[in-house]
Amino acid sequence: MQLRYAYRLTPTPAQHRALARAFGCARVVFNDAIAARRAAHENGEPYPTDGALSKALTAAKRTPERAWLGEVSAVVLQQALADANTAYRNFFASIKGARKGRKLGVPRFRSRKDRAQSIRFTMAARFRVTLAGRLRLPGIGDVPVRWSRELPGEPSSVTVTVDAAGRYHASFVVDVPDQPLPLVQHEVGIDLGLTHFAVLSDGAKVDAPRIARKAQAKLARAQKELARRQRGSKNREKSRRKVARAHVRVADTRRDWLHKLSTTVVRENQLIAVEDLAVSGLARTRLARSVHDAGWSTFVAMLTYKAQRAGRTLVKVDRWFPSTRACSACGAIGEAKPLHVREWTCGCGTVHDRDVNAARNILAAGRAVMPVETASDLGKPGQLSAKQEPTGSAA
Repeated sequence: MQLRYAYRLTPTPAQHRALARAFGCARVVFNDAIAARRAAHENGEPYPTDGALSKALTAAKRTPERAWLGEVSAVVLQQALADANTAYRNFFASIKGARKGRKLGVPRFRSRKDRAQSIRFTMAARFRVTLAGRLRLPGIGDVPVRWSRELPGEPSSVTVTVDAAGRYHASFVVDVPDQPLPLVQHEVGIDLGLTHFAVLSDGAKVDAPRIARKAQAKLARAQKELARRQRGSKNREKSRRKVARAHVRVADTRRDWLHKLSTTVVRENQLIAVEDLAVSGLARTRLARSVHDAGWSTFVAMLTYKAQRAGRTLVKVDRWFPSTRACSACGAIGEAKPLHVREWTCGCGTVHDRDVNAARNILAAGRAVMPVETASDLGKPGQLSAKQEPTGSAA
């Protein structure tokens, strides 16, 4: 499995300038590739291949107008071309229906005003971590790294990014072996929500942290200060960075909380069943702010790769499965219940907590699709409306 390991970088002023030059060159090469393919489409010419664009890039570096492209690593420029090709490939797959998710638009130009920039180095660039613990990048130098943990292996590539708050990161891609955990007998169904972030089939309830909502007042003050600054002034740039830092602090806090919860769930359960929610649809309702603040998709993605690496089984239950209307005791399916109904009584006499009942039904559906007997013998699909989702790698 490939995983990403990210670390903070603290470049020197000279390295700041070198990185800014590399970001700019990669952006120009990407935009040139987009422009060439748009021009070919408008003129009815064949689609430019990667090889043709690479030759055009080599020729451009020999001209006075583009000679400065030779000041950065050629690998960075080639990776920018690869990114443009990937963008078009995803676009074509989207319009043909071969790509899951919402439809993608035509690839757009990258803007120099975008505060978030990135470049990628592969092994061909001969980057390496020095004995002194610095990241040696061609054309940039030995950049100091804040090592929060050791790299588990030799990285195959590294992506250097700068975010809107001005923080630099190095993201290493490393092939890591699976680390199966000892078998456990416990299984869990998870019903995700807003009041309680997660309700488990054993009755436990995890309160939603509401991280963005708690930081809303501080963020509003920072944005008000930014709105009052004069455009182009140094004070406006300071206020902009303050707003950006407030946003990244919320994102980092939420990610840390989700990592801790997902790790606990994977460690304690052999089978994990979750509902396949339509998050993109819910994010267009009046609950959009709360849905985005919850981070359901990120949580499920974390469960997916952590379960695969730990030898656990993750099952995604179909979103149309009547987990709320069905009685977990007798199986009878009742009428749809509005959100204000938090408890209800089945005809068999069982009194249900709405969310706990849903979590138990999700677990039952997960067991029907993937009953866990051993780590290697997982049983056969059952009859309930659920689907198995293969756990993929996270990079």
